[in-house]
Amino acid sequence: MNAPEIHVEVASELAVFVPHDRRGGTRPLAVDGVSTLGHVVESLGVPLTEVGALVVDGAEVPVSHIPAHGESVAVRPVVRPQRVPGAPLRFLLDVHLGTLARRLRLLGVDTAYESTDIGDPALAARSAAERRVMLSRDRGLLRRRELWAGAFVYSTRPEEQLDDVLDRFAPGLHPWTRCTACNGLLEQATKEEVADQLKGGTQRSYDVFARCTRCGRAYWKGAHHDQLEAIVERALKRRGAVPDHTP
Repeated sequence: MNAPEIHVEVASELAVFVPHDRRGGTRPLAVDGVSTLGHVVESLGVPLTEVGALVVDGAEVPVSHIPAHGESVAVRPVVRPQRVPGAPLRFLLDVHLGTLARRLRLLGVDTAYESTDIGDPALAARSAAERRVMLSRDRGLLRRRELWAGAFVYSTRPEEQLDDVLDRFAPGLHPWTRCTACNGLLEQATKEEVADQLKGGTQRSYDVFARCTRCGRAYWKGAHHDQLEAIVERALKRRGAVPDHTP
């Protein structure tokens, strides 16, 4: 007896995950009559974190649906901006996304980051425990069932990564309010309060400072401020917000 066969069309936005011979249009796919549609989609290479809807013969179905012979399946991408119910929107990034983590923190987005490779099980457990959206380019990590929520980072370029995350999740932006080193909140500080972190030239040239309430790191408008301000202004412009020049 021939195995049941369904017809699957994967949205062009998700084509990066599937083999070249399955990209574009509807393609036949043999199924076993037992596996869920979610499992079938993952077997094609598409993480379920990237799937917005599974539509069978014109009707949306859950990932637990068991596909039957002859069904036509459309795999659609997430709708943007994507809403993550049940917790404040905050992120967890793996060891490979350090630059993106610092840029999100620069914009005031609550972003946890693991600077060492603690392993997929530990990352997934932290995502669940702290209810953070896991951002990663590791498809295997994004397939772990214990994740609170997750999203694939499509680009390898930090600027494009930031644009994609902001476009997908539309987080609230509060520039210059978080420590880029540890994610702690910043508070205004006097020169005297951060004097032990200042060199002579900095002490003479700057008078406005901030300090992290968690790790104590001092901030001021130093040599790299223009580069950071450009990142902030670009992000705010894309969101239609007014730049805030607070250090």
